[in-house]
Amino acid sequence: MLKKLVLGVFVALSLHAGDFKKVDTLTLSGPMASVSHPLLRIIESGALNDVAKNVKFVLWKSPDELRALTLRGKANFIAVPTNVAANLYNKGVDIKLQNVSIWGILGMLTRDKNKKTLADFKGCEIVMPFRGDMPDIVFQEIAKKEGLDPKKDFKIQYVSSPIDAMQMLIMRRVDNALLVEPAISMALRKTHSFPLKLIAPDLYRSANLQKEWGEVFHVDGKIPQAGMATVGQVDPYIVKRFNQEYAKALKWYKTHPEEAGKLVNKYIPMLTPEAVADSISHVQLNDVAAKDAKKDLEFFFNVLKQNNPKIIGGKLPDAGFYQ
Repeated sequence: MLKKLVLGVFVALSLHAGDFKKVDTLTLSGPMASVSHPLLRIIESGALNDVAKNVKFVLWKSPDELRALTLRGKANFIAVPTNVAANLYNKGVDIKLQNVSIWGILGMLTRDKNKKTLADFKGCEIVMPFRGDMPDIVFQEIAKKEGLDPKKDFKIQYVSSPIDAMQMLIMRRVDNALLVEPAISMALRKTHSFPLKLIAPDLYRSANLQKEWGEVFHVDGKIPQAGMATVGQVDPYIVKRFNQEYAKALKWYKTHPEEAGKLVNKYIPMLTPEAVADSISHVQLNDVAAKDAKKDLEFFFNVLKQNNPKIIGGKLPDAGFYQ
């Protein structure tokens, strides 16, 4: 009986694949951060040419641009912070989380090599991208859990992007920043290269926010920060093929840092090949299906919900969110 059922499913999928008619365009979208980089491998390798005549990448530069793309249905698959995906889903947007692939991408960068933990930055000015979104909310939750007041114990200056924060560090306008990879690796590269080394300060990797999250919440040192989501109605066969190829592309990305750096630079010129290659070993990359990551996601969402329910749209997303 089981063999017949398995055979029936296999035949059905085979027929679907054989009868499938390609769509004209498949749009993949994401930020400059690591979560998007496997998308570029998918496009460059032609991995989805069997389901689409044209596969293109659209870069979003801010959470506001991400929300606009989603609300207007301008992308089929979009790389998204998990809390933003939950927020949109709870507001009735047709978005479903497919996977979580980024479990650690946030870190502090400083000129003071003696600063090792978040508490060491008490009283300091910190530049930070994306007010009210992923870097900011993780920072605030850790600080609160450590008995610190994010508004009183730190002087936070918000900027529109990680690149802006990185530039402020390089130009000596600030001493400390909360950044995401590969901006951290770019800043380190730029301050140790000629001619910028003549004017730029030495910078040091400092507090790893994922590690501190694990310590203060007594869980593994990882956070389900970002992954891929579908927007609108996407053919189930295309979704299946995308998930297969994203997993392959992420594996390639992790094991071919130099080639990956060159590829990312081709599509996102502001990211240097060397910095992207450097960053790969500092990011926790693991492709986990959304349903399999549900426990970690709900723990994360519950922490956010306790302090600011609006961040996830007021409630935990129901089972329909997890694909």
